[in-house]
Amino acid sequence: MSPLPDPLLAICPHCGAANRVPAARLSAHPVCGKCKQALFTGAPLAADEAQFDRHVGKGELPVLVDFWAEWCGPCKAMAPAFAAAAKVLEPQFRLLKVDTEAAPILSQRYQIRSIPTLMLLRGGREVARTAGAMPVEGIVRWVRANG
Repeated sequence: MSPLPDPLLAICPHCGAANRVPAARLSAHPVCGKCKQALFTGAPLAADEAQFDRHVGKGELPVLVDFWAEWCGPCKAMAPAFAAAAKVLEPQFRLLKVDTEAAPILSQRYQIRSIPTLMLLRGGREVARTAGAMPVEGIVRWVRANG
């Protein structure tokens, strides 16, 4: 795992502004310089294509993405575990949820063939992927092993 830049760019989950945050201040509940809301909420962000591209392409935090769909039983079963993982993994990782029905272009771009699929991206590039529902401990362990 390569170290994060210091300071790094963190994208605001509320307004999308890029914020420079010293690595030592990530855990100090930083707020957005533009909208003054928390940069880290301890919850996954439901992302459309534009938000995804902003967090993955502009932000410098590693991004964990849950590709899911409303009709998918295992996806819905894993949702609470993914939300709990956000409380553990933030602020070192940004967690996004991408609804494959609402964002089919992202599903095609990353060739998502089954859901739920977890994908870890660092520096805009995919570094790991796994398919299937996992408990919170499995998600955290997998991210830390691959992040």
